[in-house]
Amino acid sequence: MVTTQNTKLSGLARTLIQMNLLSEDEARAIEAQAYTLKTPFIAQLILSKKLSAQVVAEAAAKAFGFPYFNMDAFNQDYLPPKKIDAKLMQASRVMALQVRNNILFVAISDPTNIQALDSVQFQMGMTISPIVVEDDKLGRWIDKIIAASDTGLKSLNGDAGDDDEFGLDEGSHIEEHEPQESEVDDAPVVKFLNKMLLDAINIGASDLHFEPYEKFYRVRYRVDGILREITQPPLAIKEKLASRIKVISSMDISEKRIPQDGRMKLVISRTRTIDFRVSTLPLIYGEKIVMRILDPSSATLGIEALGYEPIQKERLLSAVSRPYGLVLVTGPTGSGKTVSLYTCLNILNKPDVNIATAEDPCEIPLAGINQVNVNDKQGLTFAVALKSFLRQDPDIIMIGEIRDLETADMAIKAASTGHMVLSTLHTNDAPSTLTRLLNMGVAPFNIASAVSLITAQRLARRLCKHCKIPIDAPKEALLSVGFIEEDFNEKWQLYKHNPEGCELCNAGYKGRVGIYQVMPVTDAISRIIMQNGTAHDIADQAKRDGVNDLRRSGVLKVMQGLTSIEEVEACTNE
Repeated sequence: MVTTQNTKLSGLARTLIQMNLLSEDEARAIEAQAYTLKTPFIAQLILSKKLSAQVVAEAAAKAFGFPYFNMDAFNQDYLPPKKIDAKLMQASRVMALQVRNNILFVAISDPTNIQALDSVQFQMGMTISPIVVEDDKLGRWIDKIIAASDTGLKSLNGDAGDDDEFGLDEGSHIEEHEPQESEVDDAPVVKFLNKMLLDAINIGASDLHFEPYEKFYRVRYRVDGILREITQPPLAIKEKLASRIKVISSMDISEKRIPQDGRMKLVISRTRTIDFRVSTLPLIYGEKIVMRILDPSSATLGIEALGYEPIQKERLLSAVSRPYGLVLVTGPTGSGKTVSLYTCLNILNKPDVNIATAEDPCEIPLAGINQVNVNDKQGLTFAVALKSFLRQDPDIIMIGEIRDLETADMAIKAASTGHMVLSTLHTNDAPSTLTRLLNMGVAPFNIASAVSLITAQRLARRLCKHCKIPIDAPKEALLSVGFIEEDFNEKWQLYKHNPEGCELCNAGYKGRVGIYQVMPVTDAISRIIMQNGTAHDIADQAKRDGVNDLRRSGVLKVMQGLTSIEEVEACTNE
């Protein structure tokens, strides 16, 4: 005889009692039977024929505010390509219905089964949106999906290929501190990390953020310059995940009190690998980990893919093709300076040229180029590396960043003695770069004689060509944001982003396009520098020389239908 008094009622049972669809005695009896038979309460309830599956589903949807869906109307063609693991789907009675904007809509018959929803969210790495369905129909669909697959559904990794074609390259990562196997080899953690990395690459993210807080743990991707929350895995995963990332990034997993930097490699296939630059930072609730995706293919896209206007491209290629001179690329962090520099290096990388780079750290490995990682702690600064380069018979030198007067003086000296030098500075635009060098203490004569061209740049989100929306705007409003009278004599169309987006984009944007100010240092600008002119003086002369400022370059991208006025205003800050 089954005892019902001490049976613990499920959330769904209590809800049905409150809605007067079941008595408490009936609910306890069904719970006891379900416990004895090791079946879900809802399955036993429907088997008992106390309530129909449709009544339970409609009641649950109403009680918890989730949509109700009749599975008879579902078309198998709309099933998402990435499905929930077969064992998890059977155990949790949750089925994936559709994916939209990184939201996974799932069918579930018992929305009070929070543990099932959390397990699915953890496995899939997506935001979960429940839809209530009838339990018997859900069960038939789950059986149908599993039966249709030869091997069941894919594991947490998805179909990653053979072991020798996919995985984290750990061959060269040997730590003095040998971790316990349980610390870093926990299979769900390994699978979760691999999935996060693959998903980030597939959607075109530039960075991954793993962030611990007091009550939750979250993962965010930076896509097209915007951070987006992707998932909130269980808080308990944070220590194992941090240890796993540290081991494969050649960090000390026993050190959790100070920041660390490392690097790791993901082997996608025999012909493609992706590097990650990894940084850890101790927070009050654990270690935050940020991973920068370094895709070598970005350096081989070609200059046409970067978004330079024809005259800008001509000026840049002319400058870097000279046998000597200093070319500077400027802009804030994340504005694409590294890709621009590496694109130029890739063009110049020929068997008869000796190229050396000093970076902190080297982001994109290129065959045929001598790359040095700067290490300030060991005394290998940019200036020290540059001095060594000059004794290595270089033709072209790339310095990751000019940070101080010593490095600036060395770069000027190298550019003045027959070497092509490329470097970066953090300034707002091209004219202010020259005054920045003056403020560092570089002599005006040296700047005027050595600097040949300065490029300032920003990255604006590119409108999705599939769902962008044509709009009209008053002429006065367009003039106020940088359009000129001559623009209205041409034929062009304004567009804005579609906030809802489509299946191919992120809220109306897909990818980014460069906005550039390419300023050659002409004789007229050199004279202004020699006379200690201001950035405004230089900007006025550049305008007379036909150089578009960043805002004007952005307006041209708007007229070409590549981006929106809002994006140009946001990234040019005028």
